[in-house]
Amino acid sequence: MNSVFESIKQGLNEGIEYERGNLHGTKVDKITITPVNCYTSKEIKAIRLQQNMSQRLFAKALGVSVKTVEAWEMGVNRPSGIANRMLEFLTHDNSLFERFSIVTRS
Repeated sequence: MNSVFESIKQGLNEGIEYERGNLHGTKVDKITITPVNCYTSKEIKAIRLQQNMSQRLFAKALGVSVKTVEAWEMGVNRPSGIANRMLEFLTHDNSLFERFSIVTRS
């Protein structure tokens, strides 16, 4: 347990020294994350229709309740961050459900 504490402590100290400009030659990866889109009720319905799914099937594929999808499409509730990110993935890749074997069409 002590070694874990020491490792965390060392990492924090190195972070502080880096921010102070005292660690030169340190490799730093800068990552930019695109903000999560917030989809409107009309956009959500359009995504679902693009998938050629009923609300029930769409809800099952996303792992949410039918009531949740209904509320999104009526504008009563808004999707959470992760649900919005999944909707974004679907707008970029219409075959996402099939590619990851979430949906099998026959």
